[in-house]
Amino acid sequence: MTTEIHEGPLQASRTLDAPAKASWREKRYQRRRRRVWFEEILGWILVPVIILGCYWFLEVGLSALGSSPAAIMEGIEAIIATL
Repeated sequence: MTTEIHEGPLQASRTLDAPAKASWREKRYQRRRRRVWFEEILGWILVPVIILGCYWFLEVGLSALGSSPAAIMEGIEAIIATL
């Protein structure tokens, strides 16, 4: 006995005079496709926002401590130069 996994919506046999109603499997497949698209679009929006927010938080935190990313990079370069 074998089982086949089908990713797309199942095609039901329809007669010509019957209205085209989606089955529960087709509806589920459509909901899944919409959710995947929504998550993809949300990811393209949220990832840059999160990255910029982290950079902004780092800038604010370092300026509150009286430093900057440039000063930290210069310090790291000075440490590497002495090694």
